[in-house]
Amino acid sequence: MNKIRLNQGCGGRYALKAMRTLLSDPLPQEVQELLERRRKWGADLHDEVWEGVLHVVPAPDFRHAAISAQVASLLRAPASAAGLTVTDAFNLGDSKQDFRVPDVGLHRLGAGGTWLPTAALVVEVLSPDDDTWEKLPFYAAHDVDELLIVDPATRSLDWLGLTDGRYEPIERSRVIDLGAATMAQQIEWA
Repeated sequence: MNKIRLNQGCGGRYALKAMRTLLSDPLPQEVQELLERRRKWGADLHDEVWEGVLHVVPAPDFRHAAISAQVASLLRAPASAAGLTVTDAFNLGDSKQDFRVPDVGLHRLGAGGTWLPTAALVVEVLSPDDDTWEKLPFYAAHDVDELLIVDPATRSLDWLGLTDGRYEPIERSRVIDLGAATMAQQIEWA
């Protein structure tokens, strides 16, 4: 059974504020055509599949994208010093049936392919009404060592480390030489 969830995402492009839509099989022809157009245009790059349910998510707004790019840039030197590679958005999961698309990732030597089973660190930049906090169990199940959640609205960072299968707040990363307070001061939030 195919299910699709349309998320409001950045700017409310797909629904009224806080509205979510779940469509089950058979999908209306118009929806199938929309999904095919989005695929051809490359508009589906941020879509995720949560346990077989497609989450249709628009691309981030300008502020989100700018902060994501800054964070990736700020992570490059400490990641390189630790022998890690920085990427922009990527598919974290085992297959097209269950994956998430974080904004930035830090990866160990040997990572590659379409579906990455884990990462050393995942960065999520919050957007209004997004589902970032609901992703924590998925990231923990995939042994992502650390999660950095960046909130442009409050100009704050939550750096979380995986301990005994759960994420706990940490002041400094255990995988790179950097902490939340230092990074927050380096981000141009405006």
